[in-house]
Amino acid sequence: MQYTESEVTEFITDNDVKFIKMAFCDIFGRQKIIAIQPSLLASAFEGGIPIDASRIMGFEKEADSELFLVPDTSTMSLLPWRPAHGRVVRFFCDIRRSDGTGFDIDCRGILKKAVDIAKLHGIIFEFGARNEFYLFKNDENGNATAIPFDNAGFMDAAPEDKGEDVRREICLTLEDMGVTPESSHHSGGPGQNIIDFQHSSAIQSADDVITYKSVVKTMASRNGLTASFAPNPIPGKDGNGFHITLTPRMQTGDCSEYFLAGILEHAAEITAILNPTADSYKRLGAFGAPEFISWSEKSRWCFAYKKEGSSTIEVRSPDSTANPYLAYAVLIYAGLDGYLKKTKLPKPDLARETCGKLPKSAEEALQIFAKSSFVRNVFPEYFVKTYIRTFGNGPADV
Repeated sequence: MQYTESEVTEFITDNDVKFIKMAFCDIFGRQKIIAIQPSLLASAFEGGIPIDASRIMGFEKEADSELFLVPDTSTMSLLPWRPAHGRVVRFFCDIRRSDGTGFDIDCRGILKKAVDIAKLHGIIFEFGARNEFYLFKNDENGNATAIPFDNAGFMDAAPEDKGEDVRREICLTLEDMGVTPESSHHSGGPGQNIIDFQHSSAIQSADDVITYKSVVKTMASRNGLTASFAPNPIPGKDGNGFHITLTPRMQTGDCSEYFLAGILEHAAEITAILNPTADSYKRLGAFGAPEFISWSEKSRWCFAYKKEGSSTIEVRSPDSTANPYLAYAVLIYAGLDGYLKKTKLPKPDLARETCGKLPKSAEEALQIFAKSSFVRNVFPEYFVKTYIRTFGNGPADV
């Protein structure tokens, strides 16, 4: 919901808000926060709140120039786990330079630009995400162990499934923050869980992913547990996927086959964004995670799934170390390229020997990314150089 500045100010006063969290992400999708007092809100709207860029991954080259956070009023959300008195509000922010222009490494801004370009061609989107996570027990000092919270399996019930109450808390908290859960259950690995939430616009969905991961980690901590979104937290067990669904829509006609064709064509080139860590490649090709660049109308074990007669595409290779803003943006650009070139969609369920393969390592993925003319055509050169420079330095668990 879009709020005016006066409506935000009134809300802050009426709800006894004492702290305002200004949220943004570094180049790897790691949420960063600076908290301000309500007295600074007018300054935030007028010119933004200055930040020290020198210690933020991907922003380091901006150490000699100021960057500013400008709150997006449509993202205002109370943090429901904070006290009723002296409450806390969070905004997602746009990143601006001192002259008011956008910052090339503002990943949220990169996604906004991709959405705007698609709109010029009459295409809008709905996006959805499924981020799996593991729950691990903590030791007596509150530090994470390698012991999963339970030994349940896929869709098992209590008492084998010990994560049911934690998932319930997560779902209720997400609802309070404007994110609508649709279903939740135990996933395939011991202590592994998944929550599906409602599809929405590209920006809203990417924001929801950041909110979701924050809520999961917070609720796990409050229950004496540690949540992990790492791609391969337990060797030999199911990995954590970040399955992305996108539905491109036009007023006339269906462009989804062209979009899928474009995504398949550029799959290897964009893997460095969808799977940005060394552990990402321990998941791919194992326990149902894709290895070959293929699609299916019947099986969800391929790189992409599109049910016959449906416009919705599910991309199954990404994992949760991917920055959701960049992942969505690169899928939009790849799909749009397929639409504009009218790329022919290969037949579904092709034999493996006839399909291309995803990169086998982070090093291979980066080499393909760095050589891609497609990548350099759709992203600012400064962003591409920065992503290549920082690749591999991101956290193993975002």
